[in-house]
Amino acid sequence: MQDMQRDIQQEQEAQQSTAVDEPVQTEESTQRDLFEVSDASTDGVESAERSAVYTNLLTEQSSLAECVVPYQKELMLRGKSNYTVTCFLSDLKMFSEHTGYSTPVGRITKEQLTDWLMKLKFGTRGQVPAPKTMARRVTFLKNFFAWLHGEAVIKEDPAASLTLERPLPPLPELLHADEIQGLLTASAEDPRCQSLVYLALHAGLKKEEVMGLKVQQVDLSDERVPLITVRFAASTNKQHRERRLALPSEFTQIFKEYQQKYHITNEVFACTDRNLNYILAKAVKSANIKKRVTLQLLRDTFAVQQLKSGVTPEALREKMGLSDEAWLESREKYRRLALPK
Repeated sequence: MQDMQRDIQQEQEAQQSTAVDEPVQTEESTQRDLFEVSDASTDGVESAERSAVYTNLLTEQSSLAECVVPYQKELMLRGKSNYTVTCFLSDLKMFSEHTGYSTPVGRITKEQLTDWLMKLKFGTRGQVPAPKTMARRVTFLKNFFAWLHGEAVIKEDPAASLTLERPLPPLPELLHADEIQGLLTASAEDPRCQSLVYLALHAGLKKEEVMGLKVQQVDLSDERVPLITVRFAASTNKQHRERRLALPSEFTQIFKEYQQKYHITNEVFACTDRNLNYILAKAVKSANIKKRVTLQLLRDTFAVQQLKSGVTPEALREKMGLSDEAWLESREKYRRLALPK
């Protein structure tokens, strides 16, 4: 227990440290400083141990401010992106300023959550947040209190019954079966273009993943089941996670022809994203497709085809490498595309 208290004290002292000529911090300003995102360079084992230590010290009498560091560790441990961590901590800070930094988490009610959301939505004229921002703040509340409830810090989850209202964006116009076949036929004129189309249409890769793909991530050891391994960039805090995706058997020969013709040895596509757009656009024009076809549209087509073939939504989320937050953005879109009324 002494070791745990010493760890907490050292972290708080590090966050409260000031220069000699600076004014002494008040308790409230110190609490606000806790909301800064700390360095996430610890390895997975150490991070898990530290997260468990911090969480075990929390009770229903713990203040919102005391939850900041454990919650940050939890988000990082779960592989949330830097963007998500920053946004959720910012939302926690805003909620704490509204409710009070010293408010015990066990006394927070659904009415307080709703009051905060309504004040954000209607409280300041001329500063109404975008619907997407409001939706993310509801996502934060559900994530934060579900974590506290799951760790038995609080007995009841006040955010469990909150309704997540998300604006429905216009649905993309997917390719019909004959258009897909036309694109595949047109792309067959060039193995580079054909490889690109297959990676988006049959593996669901997004443009950034296509751009970052290396030759060593393409496994053709079993020619009947070619595999690719998609790794997360280190900057996403997901460097220890990856996913493997299978492609149709004909991709093996397509990729070998691509390697031979273009002499690729490291990056699968050693070009800019603008070049990728041009490669795809050339095939779309050759196929006489009038729709605006992008790599994202091919990825959307992949997702819908997967759902129609019986793949579960959760399995699809894993195949596409979507975070919980990103899946909230995409799940309803794919459901509406796959099961139109």
